[in-house]
Amino acid sequence: MIQIQETSENNFLVEVTPNSSLEGKARFIFLSSLTFVCLMVGIFFFFMGAILILPFAALEITLVLTCFYLSFRWSQQRELIFITNERVKLERGRLIKEFEWEEFRSFTTLNVEVDARDIRYLFFQSKGKQVPFGYFLNEDDKLELQQELKNIIGKLNALGPGL
Repeated sequence: MIQIQETSENNFLVEVTPNSSLEGKARFIFLSSLTFVCLMVGIFFFFMGAILILPFAALEITLVLTCFYLSFRWSQQRELIFITNERVKLERGRLIKEFEWEEFRSFTTLNVEVDARDIRYLFFQSKGKQVPFGYFLNEDDKLELQQELKNIIGKLNALGPGL
């Protein structure tokens, strides 16, 4: 998901996050209902004499909750791209900033590479160093991000230096 805002005149903030189908209360409701159904089936079979069903139901619930936890943790990723007339800054992390890169905009280029399978890779390049971003986006979102960044850069280039 891409959110773009102009924080002040000619200062742009682009927030990039993975698409997430479950958020907030919906996560809790879904996982609670799944756990409830599995436990009720396990308890029913336990009282019917199939004693081993209940421990395996608990094991299944544990495995499913662990997988959902890892998926939800992955979906907390976020990248912030700050673009001004003078600088480009990229911050990456989950709940805290884990990576930061900043460079003068005049030295920075936006590169897009497309491999044989038509998968886009977005990079900022400066002084021989490439910094990838948006790797968790789907192809439509990568194309949208590429177009939005081109529009922002084009708008800033039209202003000229020092404005």
